[in-house]
Amino acid sequence: MGVRHRVQPERLANGELQYYAAHRPENARVENGRLIVEARAEALADRPDWGGQRYSSARLVTRGRGAWTYGFFEVRAKLPCVLGTWPAAWLLPSTRDPDFSNGEIDIFEHVAHQAGGVRHSVHTKRRNFRRGNHPTRATRVPDACEAFHTYQLHWTPDEIAMGVDGRRTFSYRRKLLQDWPFDEPFYLIVNLAVGGHWAGSQGVDSEGLPARLEVDYVRIYGPR
Repeated sequence: MGVRHRVQPERLANGELQYYAAHRPENARVENGRLIVEARAEALADRPDWGGQRYSSARLVTRGRGAWTYGFFEVRAKLPCVLGTWPAAWLLPSTRDPDFSNGEIDIFEHVAHQAGGVRHSVHTKRRNFRRGNHPTRATRVPDACEAFHTYQLHWTPDEIAMGVDGRRTFSYRRKLLQDWPFDEPFYLIVNLAVGGHWAGSQGVDSEGLPARLEVDYVRIYGPR
């Protein structure tokens, strides 16, 4: 995976507050065989594209390196619980347009003010964003911030199903959508955001940073 960053704070989705730093081991590195994605309370004013953010972090993407249509995805990870952190593993289409008509699959998301509630979701444009129907389900994982768990997606031409540790907790079938945008290659993103309308609704504990998203492995079985 490669580390990418966003440029200006106004372009950060959902009101997020972090600067995604490229090629910076303080934010993304392999440590003892595990991927560490670390959010820090710091202003990287020496970066030419820094936009005034008070937090740094990293986003790893496979776009241009790997994309998949259907398959079984498994991410084994331990999540941070510092207030304001927002770790996620999710998929976007390689041909994504700006209005989400090509869909989004969220294998897991977690926010610290709802600690232990790991959320799985799918998004599309007309049936979800504009009509307020974005299927989602929270799974209780009480020790998500203390222990590693496997977060899983099984994606077929007819269904998207997700769960934790082999337990299926979310499913959405093709027949429930008028438009099913999940028949093309999607690439994977693993990131740790800070703040935002959801994760930052109770504030950000800057003194609790740095915070880590630790990933033991990402495994993908299926066609490319």
